[in-house]
Amino acid sequence: MAAEALAEAAAEADALAQSGQERALAELRVRWGDEVEGAARSTDYRERAVAYRAVGQFRFRQRVELLRRGLEDESPACRGSALLSLELLSRDHPGVANNVRPLLHEIASHDGNAAVRRLAVACLKNGSPQRETIVLLSGLAEDEEADAAVRAAARKVSAELLKRSRAAAPRR
Repeated sequence: MAAEALAEAAAEADALAQSGQERALAELRVRWGDEVEGAARSTDYRERAVAYRAVGQFRFRQRVELLRRGLEDESPACRGSALLSLELLSRDHPGVANNVRPLLHEIASHDGNAAVRRLAVACLKNGSPQRETIVLLSGLAEDEEADAAVRAAARKVSAELLKRSRAAAPRR
């Protein structure tokens, strides 16, 4: 099955990225780029989920637009896979999370799947510490109707962002 082969190649790419083998990783990107694009357009949610996850494993920053589509996918599995990749890519490049911040806010606040909401909160951790994000997360942390794990994640990330914003503020 094509999705299984893509998942194996993505796992190999992730291992190469973690070991710093950039040349081999670049070769895999070239070899698998079209398959990632094709799988992201599949009618089967499982293939789309593999593709969105592969974007992060391949460290395909130039394919971040695919992740935006994944964040809007009808399938929670696809949204979750896109969020996993977005979180991974935004660790070293906060602009990746910053560019989709309004969508992350929407998912963290209103997605019907608690795991997806938690992943959106995790992505917000990697972005810049903007006031509206801190306020949103503080509100989620206090929302008694929200899932307990979502509240806990929001509380933790809100505190981290608040700490970073205070550290970055100029001293008087």
